[in-house]
Amino acid sequence: MTLPTARPRWSTSTKLFVSALLTLFALYLLSSFRVVIPPLVLAAILAYVISPLVNGLQSRLHLSRGLATLMAYVVVLAILAVIPALFVPPLVNQLTMLNLDFQQIILDVEGFLGQRVVIGPLTIDGVQLVEQAVAAMQAVLEPLFGQTLGIAVEVITSFAWVVFIIVISFYLVKDSEQLMAWAERIPPPAYRGDFRRLKAEINAIWSAFFRGQLTLAATVAVIFTIAGFILGLPFTLALAVLAGLLEFVPSVGHGIWLTIASILVFFQGSTWIPLPNWLVMVILISLHLVFQQVDLNYLIPRIIGRRVHLHPLVIILGIVAGAALAGVLGVVLAAPTIASLRVLSRYLLACLFDQDPFGSATEPRLADYDENQQPAQAA
Repeated sequence: MTLPTARPRWSTSTKLFVSALLTLFALYLLSSFRVVIPPLVLAAILAYVISPLVNGLQSRLHLSRGLATLMAYVVVLAILAVIPALFVPPLVNQLTMLNLDFQQIILDVEGFLGQRVVIGPLTIDGVQLVEQAVAAMQAVLEPLFGQTLGIAVEVITSFAWVVFIIVISFYLVKDSEQLMAWAERIPPPAYRGDFRRLKAEINAIWSAFFRGQLTLAATVAVIFTIAGFILGLPFTLALAVLAGLLEFVPSVGHGIWLTIASILVFFQGSTWIPLPNWLVMVILISLHLVFQQVDLNYLIPRIIGRRVHLHPLVIILGIVAGAALAGVLGVVLAAPTIASLRVLSRYLLACLFDQDPFGSATEPRLADYDENQQPAQAA
């Protein structure tokens, strides 16, 4: 009986060469099938959001995984069919009117600024300034909304893409346990414990973001609806929905909403409060600044937690990078992606310097500071 010969180990150069080939092949696949990536991301998001409902049905009703997944999707699709029938018609009506009013507001602004102002020997041409501002805004917004928005419109309008997203997300939920078991077998045995800990930490980040962000968006939309009716804000429903959606853009969303609403109130005024438009705008700004502090210091820590909490500068840079790489989808997913990369980079740096990657850190990091430059509490 001949003993099996020991398998020769790959040299360092061979490992580097194979790793480089695999990386190039992966980049080639991403480039060739980049059209499919946004629908796959949307399918993964849908599966991630529905998974808790499936887990609850499976444990409480003692159903099989497949039957619980099917029941959850039937319930979700029924809700998604009822909500548009109730809320979309009035919302579309307000959005249409809002678009018309913004066109008139833009004309008013151009007429207001499109005048020549003479200050001694200095002459300021308002028309030229307006044209430069519009051109600069278009240059900023085109890369932001150009790529992903076009794909999103195609996904919404194409029945085939919708079916694709639903089917893929269904199987991601149904076979999630097998997929997780397969993923845990990929790392070498010595690193599987680290893989599980990293997976748990990153899963907590994305769970806090998606489920918490949906709850936060709905809460903010309700708050803005009530406050808008009290203040007499024009197009209250449309602006409330916009406020909820902009909660997915941390730190920057507040400024975008306040700019839009302030311009609208300055030219339209309140629907029932007999005050000058500028005074209503001042009241709106004051109330929004108060709400911003409540949102940052109370709502976000309690609904989402501190796991995704990043420094505003990091978020802004991440949003710019996400917009350049993936359009609107990159903007929305910038915060949890950066938080996940923070976890992975901390692990890699610890391994490079022969330190414990899961050791207790006593010094707070830049990303752990909140808006008031105070160390964030642990989640």
